[in-house]
Amino acid sequence: MINRILIRIKVLQIVYSYYQNGNNDLKVAENELLFSLRKSYDLYHYLLLLIVEVTNLQKRILDARKNKYMPTEAEMNPNTRLINNRFAAQVEKNESLQKYVNEQGVSWANDDDFIKTVLELILSSDLYGEYLNNENDSYETDKEFWRTVFKKLICSNEAIDDYLQDKSIYWNDDISIVETFLLKTIKQFNESEGSQQKLLPMFKDMEDQSFAIKLFRQTLLNGSEYRERINKHMKNWETERIANMDLIIMQVALAEIMTFPSIPINVTLNEYIDTAKYYSTPKSGTFINGILDSVVNELKKEKLLLKD
Repeated sequence: MINRILIRIKVLQIVYSYYQNGNNDLKVAENELLFSLRKSYDLYHYLLLLIVEVTNLQKRILDARKNKYMPTEAEMNPNTRLINNRFAAQVEKNESLQKYVNEQGVSWANDDDFIKTVLELILSSDLYGEYLNNENDSYETDKEFWRTVFKKLICSNEAIDDYLQDKSIYWNDDISIVETFLLKTIKQFNESEGSQQKLLPMFKDMEDQSFAIKLFRQTLLNGSEYRERINKHMKNWETERIANMDLIIMQVALAEIMTFPSIPINVTLNEYIDTAKYYSTPKSGTFINGILDSVVNELKKEKLLLKD
């Protein structure tokens, strides 16, 4: 689930923190990287669990209305389509989700107001009305309802994003990426799988996990060498006026170029140039591209870089 885009972002963040803190403890920094990646995977499970919590809150509300003194006809006979949603029931019983929730302590227990806000957002939407009026009462309809709820109401919702960022500082740059994987997961659910439905693993394979650790280590272990090469090509720039994040982005990019022969140079350059647009200055992308292009050409001339 944690792809290389997210891995690169996390490595950049921890490398930046490493230099800012100045403790020079590589092992501590590496553990912080792994913890940060784990928190991204936590968010994936939190979003899945949100389906369960919202459904259960609606159940409690309807039960309370039905059991109050002198309930109305509507309160005695509410529309129960949302609380009987087959997909939500399958998510609640999912063994992988329950195992992770129990082991990692994932819970919305202290977020009642937030769950209520999400429920109200859903109940007041046109999507909910369309769902209640949909004559096709099936598992697929139930699943599609929740997929659309996330796609149109929850994903990229500024208020929800702000709440999640406040809940964990590690989620500030994860939310949009993790949401795409959540939508992918919902789409992959199959009624026949029941509680055995597989969720996305933390890493697609061991290669991606190795990529994260190796990129981080090489960035720091060879940091002085990479900085020296970068500085050689910044003669026309005032070093003290260059954003510190630009230097770190170039250092990590150079570590990737030098360490992973299977990743094309243009792929690495494009990834870090795009990252610079969000994490540094408006002109950083052009600057970084120019410096790294010069460094790469130098490495090729010295026959220290043999890939295209």
